[in-house]
Amino acid sequence: MSELMAPTPIAEELVKLLTEQGKMIAVAESCTAGLAADMIARFPGASKVLWGSFVTYTADAKTKMLGVPKELIEAYGAVSRPVALAMAEGALERSGASWAVSITGLAGPGGEGAPVGTVWIGLARPAEEGAGQGAKPVHSEAKRFLFEGSRNEVRLAAAAAALKELLERILTAEEILS
Repeated sequence: MSELMAPTPIAEELVKLLTEQGKMIAVAESCTAGLAADMIARFPGASKVLWGSFVTYTADAKTKMLGVPKELIEAYGAVSRPVALAMAEGALERSGASWAVSITGLAGPGGEGAPVGTVWIGLARPAEEGAGQGAKPVHSEAKRFLFEGSRNEVRLAAAAAALKELLERILTAEEILS
């Protein structure tokens, strides 16, 4: 097993933390094609925390499975902040999970509109209770990354980064609520 394919301690920590919290996550993946969900599923107890994964490799899949508006993809491209946000929000809405993470990017060899290695990771969770009438039903954010390496190295780095971002946000939310 290559070092890149070895189970990550971040995924193990996610499984432990979410198990303690009694919460589930949903994953929406494009360029990683299920790698982030696989990293989580390698650990015992993953079925208690991993609701499931949407592998939405094409624009059509993003639209049909996650409800990402076709116009959004046409306006900004599949590898963009708005699409990463819509993917995470769609996964959250469709799963009912406590958290959702999305990954959309360009692993190579080439593409349109973004350099190879560009990845957007989106996170979504339900809005805080008592946020007020008319409040957005979810809190979401997205972050851009630029990874180097082969196609598969970019994909693996993106999946690992998504889990790291998710873990950091869960820990931050836990601190805020404490």
